[in-house]
Amino acid sequence: MADPKQELSAQQVRETDGLNDWRLLRTGIRARFRTGDFATGLALVDRIGAAAEEADHHPDVSLTYPEVIVTLSSHDVGGVTSRDVDLARRISGCAAEAGVEADTSGLTELEPGLDTAAGERVAPFYAALFGGEVDTDGEPVDPSGQVPGLWFQEPGEPSPDDPALPEQGHEQRWHFDVWVPEDEGERRVQAALAAGGRLVSDRAAPSYWVLEDADGNRHCVCTRSGRP
Repeated sequence: MADPKQELSAQQVRETDGLNDWRLLRTGIRARFRTGDFATGLALVDRIGAAAEEADHHPDVSLTYPEVIVTLSSHDVGGVTSRDVDLARRISGCAAEAGVEADTSGLTELEPGLDTAAGERVAPFYAALFGGEVDTDGEPVDPSGQVPGLWFQEPGEPSPDDPALPEQGHEQRWHFDVWVPEDEGERRVQAALAAGGRLVSDRAAPSYWVLEDADGNRHCVCTRSGRP
């Protein structure tokens, strides 16, 4: 039996049975259940809540009119553990019993990044602006989950090992890391290209692709492929 306090690697999560409804993103596993109406979604959330209380392990749940989105991670270890896997299977079972189907298309986790050499100095400002706090890594976070976390990247010369590193003289300060499931990366890139984007680099694919919009603003489509 896996140690419930031991973080699972991306490869271990991929090889785990019973997670067809779930996809691994940056910090956890996520599922979307298409409920079709609010009452069905509320009933599913009630089932999920009961399962979570019984397991003493609690997911992040988003309820909207047509769907329920559930994210699981073990915050005490900073990743996915067997506790998340066990609860994910139970939640899938709750959805199946309720006649609700999962839909893995379009699952996304957004991570804004700021290109700056002064991250430590500006972190308190952004924490205050977002209504959050500065975490132990020196980055602004919102414990309530209303605002995505922000990370800082120092500007520098581009290198073959890191094609996403901002170039000196490239006029951009903000960029988005858009995390998608491993089986979604190519499709998301192609959709962005078809919508007028340009491929800057795919040297690190499928770990990440660097894209830019028509004005030259660069962003990355990221997956857990090739990462621990």
